Amino acid sequence: MNKLSQEFQFFRSHPLGMRTLLLTNLIYALVMPIVELFVGAYIMRNSEDISLVVIFQLAVYTGIPLTFLINGYLLNHFPIARLYSLGMLLSGVSMFAMMSLDNLDTMGVFIAGLIMGLSYGFFWANRDFLALNTTKDDNRNYYYGIETFFYTITGIVVPLAAGAFIAATDKNGWFGGNVNVAYHGLTIGVFALSVLASILVHRGKFQNPKRAPFLFLKFDRLWNKMLGLASLKGVAQGYIVTAPTMLILSLVGKEGSLGLITSIGAALSAVLLYVLGRITGPQHRLLIYGIGCGLFVLGALFNAGLYSAEGVILFMLCLLFARPLLDIAYFPIQLKVIDVVAEKEGRNEFAYIFNHELGLYLGRLLGCGLFIVLARYVSEYVALRYALLVIASVQFLGYFAMKGIVRDLGKRSSPETS
Repeated sequence: MNKLSQEFQFFRSHPLGMRTLLLTNLIYALVMPIVELFVGAYIMRNSEDISLVVIFQLAVYTGIPLTFLINGYLLNHFPIARLYSLGMLLSGVSMFAMMSLDNLDTMGVFIAGLIMGLSYGFFWANRDFLALNTTKDDNRNYYYGIETFFYTITGIVVPLAAGAFIAATDKNGWFGGNVNVAYHGLTIGVFALSVLASILVHRGKFQNPKRAPFLFLKFDRLWNKMLGLASLKGVAQGYIVTAPTMLILSLVGKEGSLGLITSIGAALSAVLLYVLGRITGPQHRLLIYGIGCGLFVLGALFNAGLYSAEGVILFMLCLLFARPLLDIAYFPIQLKVIDVVAEKEGRNEFAYIFNHELGLYLGRLLGCGLFIVLARYVSEYVALRYALLVIASVQFLGYFAMKGIVRDLGKRSSPETS
């Protein structure tokens, strides 16, 4: 208890804006697993068309950069907290739109996905800027360690509870045996939590970015390297956002298994991430990123070699550790690069946040496009077994790109140390 008290006091020693942002993200973290995991499962249950899941994700990815662009202009007229809360509320609206469809067709799924993309766009555009402006380089490992700890813990509880609720509805004949009613109940829960997070974020007294142009074509060479790394990250995101769900539903079981497997190993991962965020510094980020890349490749090897329920479980366990490790290293380095190049070029920081999203979008399109082509015109077997290993290998190339960025950062002085 004494140790917990010390950790709480350490948390309270940080600025109010940073603490408010973390608590807001904690509440919204309860929403994200439902959106990410069970929307795809809902589409599969009601259509049995794997391509519709990918079409939904393509619509999401299309809506995100579009919203980043719109958000850049709206920041000149509306408080950033209001736009941030709008993004959280739209996630519930998207799920309502999806589940109001009598028949899931391409256009209906695409529109629901586009609304979800608007939600993510408002959320991530403003979250990234607020994270940049409420933290400094020396406390960003802690910030992202805490944030990833929140997301990992909710990744244990929420999928397990939601998956068990859906599976029990199916098994016990609750709501007249209509499993879709269970999905509707989850959607109401998503909307309620989004409202609560939206109320909390307005307590942070956050400042909008300065009024300045944010659309540019030419950037510093260091930022161009960061943009290339973002594209590599996007390729992996675009491919694996649906692949894990498809693997579990195909080789392991239904939604109950989906929630259970996502929870396995996450508790240990959460503790590890908190410790890493607490004790590591900027000098450890490259090592953490390399370990994350290696775990991703290892998981893909398990899946390709076994291609069975056991292989999927091992892949998911590796992914549960790899993704947060990659994030806890990637995001602080991204913000550090923005600090450096924004100071050098004298530009609005939001210009780099928007441009970074375009790099992610390009990679996501390539990843999703590859999945669609393989699943529709080759086979789902190839898409889920062998191509996943290729994607993991591409992601591993990001380690060498990250190494070059860290080396260049070491040669330059940040605004905080100059």
